[in-house]
Amino acid sequence: MNLSPSTEKLISSLFGVSSTQLDQVIGSAIHKRFGFCDIYLQAGTTQSMSWDQGVMKRPSTSIVKGAGVRVVIGDKQGYSYTDHVNVTNLKRAAKTARAIADHTSEVPPQALLEAHEAGVPHNLYDIGATPIDVDLLAKMNLMRNIDQVARAYDPRIKNVTVSVSVQDHTVVIANSFGDVIVDKRPLIHLSVVCLAEENGRKEQGKSGGGGRHEFEFFTDSDRWKKHAETAAREAINMLSAIDAPSGEMTVVLGPGWPGVLIHEAVGHGLEGDFNRKGTSAFSKMMGERVASPLCTIVDDGVLPGRRGSLNVDDEGTPTQQTVLIEKGILKGYMQDRMNANLMGQRSTGNCRRESYQHVPMPRMRNTYLAGGQSTPEEIIRSVKYGIYATSFPGGQVDITNGNFTFSTSGAYLIEDGKLTRAIKGATLIGNGPEAMQKVSMVGNDMCLDEGIGSCGKAGQTVPVGVGMPTVRIDDVTVGGTGN
Repeated sequence: MNLSPSTEKLISSLFGVSSTQLDQVIGSAIHKRFGFCDIYLQAGTTQSMSWDQGVMKRPSTSIVKGAGVRVVIGDKQGYSYTDHVNVTNLKRAAKTARAIADHTSEVPPQALLEAHEAGVPHNLYDIGATPIDVDLLAKMNLMRNIDQVARAYDPRIKNVTVSVSVQDHTVVIANSFGDVIVDKRPLIHLSVVCLAEENGRKEQGKSGGGGRHEFEFFTDSDRWKKHAETAAREAINMLSAIDAPSGEMTVVLGPGWPGVLIHEAVGHGLEGDFNRKGTSAFSKMMGERVASPLCTIVDDGVLPGRRGSLNVDDEGTPTQQTVLIEKGILKGYMQDRMNANLMGQRSTGNCRRESYQHVPMPRMRNTYLAGGQSTPEEIIRSVKYGIYATSFPGGQVDITNGNFTFSTSGAYLIEDGKLTRAIKGATLIGNGPEAMQKVSMVGNDMCLDEGIGSCGKAGQTVPVGVGMPTVRIDDVTVGGTGN
């Protein structure tokens, strides 16, 4: 490991170890003829604060520092971590990880993992001042301003809750190929929730955003005012919302955040581990048609400043843009090193973990449906009767068969080609591969979400991005409480 003096100094100052000592730990974990080992060191600070009932709540600060050691032998991996980084604890973690992987492996020991291009080929979040260093008064003023604008939108807005989270983490990834990669990762997040009340009826509206930016990203008045007004408008609209209809009908998804349906109903099924094990609805379908010819789905890790973007993934592999489905044909999976090698493929830079306390696995980054040729207005006009959904609080999907259920938090009736009444309580029920086959129109207004997404898998949560243009899907089952 030949590192620059500045990198050596950074690692030593943050973790109290040298690259030579990291190399020794790796050497103690694996046999020179087989196996793979990496060390993931993480240090940083997260600061959270909120504004509620016109008052700023006490901010909280959490500090993370530790390291995890992973050993891969055959088709198994052992993992152990320490909250107190020193050579002794790292070697102890390495010994434990080796014992787990060696004991459970069913594949004969061999050099399964191959080296990849190392280093950081791009800088997707080049910032001057870290968001942690911004004065607390500036953060308080931002939240106060949002509160004032949201309340001024309509007198029926009775409360505004604003949450701000900022973090600045540094990760160091060292592996048995001799690579040592450093990545400094900022992240900011803003959430606005408005409560509206009229005649005893209470409704909520939400908005927010963020990404890997400086804090000044939020102080742009056009941006924070939009979030304040969007949350307030949604809350007011919901006061007059009627119960959603039920039955099989046409559904139009709005641009941006509704891409979470792509993320859940399709994206998880295209992660490498599920397909290597044959448990995904998309297993063994490479090269086959799995969606409408109008659908091209991409997972992109190199969009500057985006919440799901990374310079390198959590194995140190440079991120890239990965085409998953092209004009309806399955073209690729999202891969980490282990699953890719076992499938005869290469990592796509999709290996992620929540923290040093968690084993890495294939995960999404920024996943979206590419734009098409139709205008949003044409798509709405084409629908005789259906619903238009603009936001989803979440959903569930069964990876093995692709069945999904999504509830909507912002939706409207489409009647005779026009948006009419706001509706509440609509639930979309279907099957991911089948729904993708029923996409009949794709808009030319593709956009990504504002930067609010988080993805859960195997008990781990990581920041992600989603996106899509306006899309028409035919014959979707809608669960509702109306007629």
